Amino acid sequence: MKDEFQIFGIRAVIEAITSGKSIDKLFIQKGLHSDLAKELMHLLKKENVIFSYVPLEKLNKLTRKNHQGVVAHISPIEFHNLENLVLKVVESGETPLFLILDQLSDVRNFGAIIRTAECTGVHGVIIQKKGGAPVSADTIKTSAGAVFKIPICKVDHIKDAIFYLQGSGIQVVAATEKALQPIYDIDMTIPSAIIMGSEGKGISTSVVKLVDQQAKLPMFGEIGSLNVSVACGVFLYEAIRQRI
Repeated sequence: MKDEFQIFGIRAVIEAITSGKSIDKLFIQKGLHSDLAKELMHLLKKENVIFSYVPLEKLNKLTRKNHQGVVAHISPIEFHNLENLVLKVVESGETPLFLILDQLSDVRNFGAIIRTAECTGVHGVIIQKKGGAPVSADTIKTSAGAVFKIPICKVDHIKDAIFYLQGSGIQVVAATEKALQPIYDIDMTIPSAIIMGSEGKGISTSVVKLVDQQAKLPMFGEIGSLNVSVACGVFLYEAIRQRI
């Protein structure tokens, strides 16, 4: 993470949160008990900011500055509200196309997917607040700057995003090799959201159970799966093929 996306010190982190900055990752030293630390913890609870307790050695590796037991990574972008974005797209008269990333962890895959999503006219990328890859300097570079051009929404839980999209008349399609039908048999001309899973585990079982459709890509080689960013590109371009 480049230095310009990193802040340290309890007061600096408090100021960042109260000024509306989006915190990608927050590390707090175990055992902090000062009054200022208590103020920070109260704010984190109030604003529902996710953080991790770590040993002092971890913080010292992140920065050599006087971090006071707190180091945070600020997102270089402003995240969008999912409900507002969906409403805006629906009211525009365009056929919605959203992309949901379930626990994607590799920042370069994340950046490549965002780049493809922007090129294919995706209306928004939805990620979960906890567990996924951050919007880092590597993400920005790999996306060729697309992170600044496409709305990205952070949600507490992927499941809640699925329910909201479905309630808004948007079908949710899971990209999984366990599906019985290929993506080419799915009607993508209607309002749709595609879910891509993590590099190792794919889409969470509990998430797959909620979707409207499951789809796969036909595979003819000995290797059983594609890189997630490549697979995502194929899914998105099939949606575009159908729509044009």
